[in-house]
Amino acid sequence: MTSVETSCLAPSHALLSPPITPVMSKGEEKIVRSCSSSSSSDHTPASTATAEDPVPVPKDLDDLVRLLHIELGVNGLDSKEVDVARVQKLMANYTSNQADWQKYAMFDKGRYTRNLVDDGNGKFNLMILAWPETIGSAIHDHSGSHCLMKILDGELKETLYHWPDRVINDTDNADSGMGSDNSDDDEKPTAMSIKKETFLKKDTVAYMHDNLGLHAVSNPLKTQGSVSLHLYTPPYEVCKTFNERSSKARSSGKCVFYSSRGEKVESCPSAAYLKCSLTNN
Repeated sequence: MTSVETSCLAPSHALLSPPITPVMSKGEEKIVRSCSSSSSSDHTPASTATAEDPVPVPKDLDDLVRLLHIELGVNGLDSKEVDVARVQKLMANYTSNQADWQKYAMFDKGRYTRNLVDDGNGKFNLMILAWPETIGSAIHDHSGSHCLMKILDGELKETLYHWPDRVINDTDNADSGMGSDNSDDDEKPTAMSIKKETFLKKDTVAYMHDNLGLHAVSNPLKTQGSVSLHLYTPPYEVCKTFNERSSKARSSGKCVFYSSRGEKVESCPSAAYLKCSLTNN
């Protein structure tokens, strides 16, 4: 396993590719991003901005929301008229300002929270995730949705996994957050295979889609919570989580929000919220 250290560059260069399956061998390299990077790998799409149509620079989070509505139109990122790299650059052009997002960053001890910022008129969800110290998600897919993730504060570690050769659905719905090893079938358990690990610093933007694999996200910091901004288009309510030891999958249950537009959801932490939080305990 090799390690590649990338140099610190402007946040607008921290763009990962749209849904193109990367050509990589199993269990390959670990990539550490000390800041936003613009490596020459095939993960960096060419900018589509022109002098006549530059990517705007949002003045604050509210302006970013307004511009996302314009860029994504009525069909979200699935529209042929929408350029994933351009939307990534738009999010990268927003410089994190705690005064913008503080009201959305609601923490819950022991698990991360999903806090809705804007529902995109049903075409996308923009949310802020608050990650307590050392807390991470389970390995999961995105139900075919495009995901853009921007670090607003702290640091996040993203672990990208290969899809299992065969997805085996686990019938045990115990809320372990990682799937269960219990099963009545005769399939031999196979551990998940890691493609790469990436450490994402403040204002870095990353892209994820099921075509790239599965991933888990965690806060590697022991003394500080981390905050990230996530764009999902189209929105999804249910995904699959995967057991790292056996590769078995189970449904996450319907995903719900801890807060909506800066107001805590009164029913949280509900049983549904605890089940859908996907925390890797």
